[in-house]
Amino acid sequence: MKTDLQTPEKPKIPLPTLSQINADRITLLAQQYWSPQTKEEHLPYDAAIVESIYQAEILGSNFGVRRIMMLEFSQYLENYLWPHYVTGEATHSHMMSIIVMINEKFRERVPAWQAFLKQPDHFPGFFEQVLKASVSDSNHMKEQTALLCFLNHCFGSMEVQLCRDQVKRLVSLSMWISLQEGRRNQEFKAVPKWRKYWRAIQKKDKPELLEKLNWERRYLQRLMIKFMGILESIPESGDVNVDAVRYCERFLELVIELEALLPTRRFFNTVLDDCHLVVRCQLAPLITRTEGQLFAQEYEE
Repeated sequence: MKTDLQTPEKPKIPLPTLSQINADRITLLAQQYWSPQTKEEHLPYDAAIVESIYQAEILGSNFGVRRIMMLEFSQYLENYLWPHYVTGEATHSHMMSIIVMINEKFRERVPAWQAFLKQPDHFPGFFEQVLKASVSDSNHMKEQTALLCFLNHCFGSMEVQLCRDQVKRLVSLSMWISLQEGRRNQEFKAVPKWRKYWRAIQKKDKPELLEKLNWERRYLQRLMIKFMGILESIPESGDVNVDAVRYCERFLELVIELEALLPTRRFFNTVLDDCHLVVRCQLAPLITRTEGQLFAQEYEE
């Protein structure tokens, strides 16, 4: 049964004044390293600057919106983070900094993908790094939630070929490798043409890429298993990790996005059902807690 609960309006964040912007540490760093206005005087790229900003301004502010707004205002993503991202070399902090900046662009409702479209070569490697981080054993819920938000934005940007090329592999027929054989055969009997396509996929797979391909195909199943572990770790009473609750809310938003789009729903829905995710959500203690009211509302929707 649906509730009438509505998400309370978030208070508006006061914008910094011009004098505050000019005196800010981020502005001073931007002038030294990436501001277009001081391009001729920039110091060489320094990975330690990215690490320092992530630790002090993002983690240090507990993902504070005002600090992230300052970074976005300084064009940190376009002029420093993405131009210096290198697949296989970028640190976790570098990857997460990009994630945070993209999420901020979506929050501010400004164009988000331009920097990647201008320099697309490393986007596949970046996306792979994101996928691996999102199913890692990390218990840093704010980071994990930021990764989910980014993935949601990617699935919601299927009209952008850069995004579509990466996400479509996660939700194609080949993701049925994560189903038990009996369930898969049952689905093939219901729609015989899928068996034909399944065999064609197997014939096209290159042996040297098989491990990577199968990892991607099982990705959403892994993510659901991780989510259910976090969800069921929240007790029925007593103290609760608010960040874990936020993670669960964002995960349901991702599932709703995947279920809303025909290109993603067609095969994902079967894996979702096979994981018994809906039943596990229904039985989770969070449903009965005050902190879980928004989660319960999203689940009902």
